[in-house]
Amino acid sequence: MKRFTIAAAWLVLVMGSSGRLLAQQPTAAEAVYEQRAPTPDGTGKYYMGREISLVMGHLGADWLERPTREQEERTDLFIEGLPVDSDDVVADIGAGTGYFAFPIAERVPEGRVLAVDIQPEMLDVIRQRQEALGSTNVEAVEGTITDPGLPAGAVDLIYIVDAYHEFSHPREMGVAMLDALRPGGTLVLLEYRGEDPTVPIKLLHKMTEAQARRELESIGFEWVRTEDFLPQQHFLVFTKP
Repeated sequence: MKRFTIAAAWLVLVMGSSGRLLAQQPTAAEAVYEQRAPTPDGTGKYYMGREISLVMGHLGADWLERPTREQEERTDLFIEGLPVDSDDVVADIGAGTGYFAFPIAERVPEGRVLAVDIQPEMLDVIRQRQEALGSTNVEAVEGTITDPGLPAGAVDLIYIVDAYHEFSHPREMGVAMLDALRPGGTLVLLEYRGEDPTVPIKLLHKMTEAQARRELESIGFEWVRTEDFLPQQHFLVFTKP
């Protein structure tokens, strides 16, 4: 069976309101993706040679909050190492349960953390946690698969922890995040090291440094450095020119 390639100038068939099949050209945004038969744990959607993984839904919230996480991933070092000032506006993309959002909010007492997720169930957990903790500088933000819903040029730092590889539209999200950062703003990307077979994570839920740089640099981010002070993850730092 032939492989269907969106990047080619083939036609996409959609059903019109009359019930007839209508032929449409793929949009410019769609043209950067390629569709193939999915591999296990994959979507079959490829971006710059990488298959996008299936999403861990809200039913996996307990795994995010597992008691062993700090020891396994040294999440405390990530929180301490995040380059923020006390009055920064920080965005947590794919915030999940708010595992990172709330301790990082303590590092920006004069700023705020925008905790972005596309799953209403996760946002409900964040709001409940906010009320329980009495936190005043964490804001739950409902994003979409193509846009985190952040104000343009208003964010000092964006971080993404083990979520970018699941974005169904990484290019659109990347462009929107670049737009949300102020000039000189920072993006920190955490991903399990794809080069390291000893990291006990499914292959599609890991990324190599080279792949991450290729994708983000292609839309205008500038790579600054990669730090590997964490036991399992790359700590990649990018900036908006």
